[in-house]
Amino acid sequence: MNSRSAAPARTRTSAHRRAALAGLLPGLLAATLLTAPPAASALAAAPAGPVAQSPGARTAAVPGGCGQLFDDFAYTSSTDPALRSRGWTVRTGAGGPGVSGNTWSAANVDFPGSGASRTMRLRAQTDGTAAGTVNAEVYQQRKFFEGTYASRVRFTDAPISGADGDPVVQTLFTITPLDFPNDPAYGEADFEYLPNGGWGATRPNLFTTTYETYQNDPWKADNVSSTIPGSLDGWHDLVLQVDSGHVRYYLDGRLVADHTGHVYPETPMSLNANLWFIDLASHTGGVSRYEQEVDYVYYADREVLAPTDVTARVAGLRTAGTSHTDTVRAGTCTPTTPPVSPPTTPTPTPSPTANTPAPRPTPTPSATPVPTVAPNPPAAPLCDRLRSWTRHRLYWPGATITHADHVWRATRATRRAVPGTSTAWQDLGRCSAS
Repeated sequence: MNSRSAAPARTRTSAHRRAALAGLLPGLLAATLLTAPPAASALAAAPAGPVAQSPGARTAAVPGGCGQLFDDFAYTSSTDPALRSRGWTVRTGAGGPGVSGNTWSAANVDFPGSGASRTMRLRAQTDGTAAGTVNAEVYQQRKFFEGTYASRVRFTDAPISGADGDPVVQTLFTITPLDFPNDPAYGEADFEYLPNGGWGATRPNLFTTTYETYQNDPWKADNVSSTIPGSLDGWHDLVLQVDSGHVRYYLDGRLVADHTGHVYPETPMSLNANLWFIDLASHTGGVSRYEQEVDYVYYADREVLAPTDVTARVAGLRTAGTSHTDTVRAGTCTPTTPPVSPPTTPTPTPSPTANTPAPRPTPTPSATPVPTVAPNPPAAPLCDRLRSWTRHRLYWPGATITHADHVWRATRATRRAVPGTSTAWQDLGRCSAS
């Protein structure tokens, strides 16, 4: 079933997730989901890393951007003090998404293996009742925005014990809390694998979905979603690029979705993984347990990396014996290397299905070098070479936009402050028409 027909069921379930997140993640911390019960399984060690190349991929990038996060999950347990000190939270307690009355347990998150070969494992279980449905969730701080997100994830098609057939969701995603219905500052970008179908699908599907916003009651979502049908049982490389108006989803080095326009994120997000059940309607009895594993996570702040670049970056960190590094800081930063954008005319397996109007073009700012000694005053920048100011977009210090035929530079992080009426903006002078 295509993403359009699947969307209503899918997004209504997501409403429960977002409603729960709005309550769980006040302020600047966004949460997500992880589940799993204790159960042993004989698993092969995670492959060393991604191997597939994307079309037009270049050689390994030189580290630059505004910092990076790499975590190889070399922790001893979900209560390891290093886990929290490095910005991770393991969710506990009740709440959505999924089955009303379900819970989340730190016991469902563990780190099997030893040394550098450890992975993060999420498990979820259900006996067909809400009280017996236990999920797992782990999430990072809310400080991630434009740049490259990457992970190596093991999806599973069958339970590790018990009867099969439950609509379980295995995920990796970014998200911003919803402060109020239809909050324009909300954002979300999802990889969601449903091995037993769900949200209108009857077979395995990977959903890639980018949200602009939503309201919970009555339910209404503003998003773009694409589906990749077929089994993904086993290890897979996931790469998400958020850059210059594009949200690109890569699966094993292949571009499978490119979402543009108004759904582009506008505020910092948290980085999350979870495992949970949509409902209990298809449960056939007994206790069923499912699992998902994460080999590592990587994020390059304000730097665009092709999948092969991610491979090289992660391999270099591991060769150096680095199991964790985090130099990502929210706020101002000038990248030390320019973004390297991959092809922008992909042919995803499915065509994205928009629930809202067509995307708007996103012009790219073009800087004009200023000579040390200029014989004549430099020409005013062209208005149409810069983005226009938008009330609900978050601007970092140094961001340059146009408003009322003038060029403005942000002096601090700002949103909703009108250029010309606030010290958050410095007037750089008039701009000219093209």
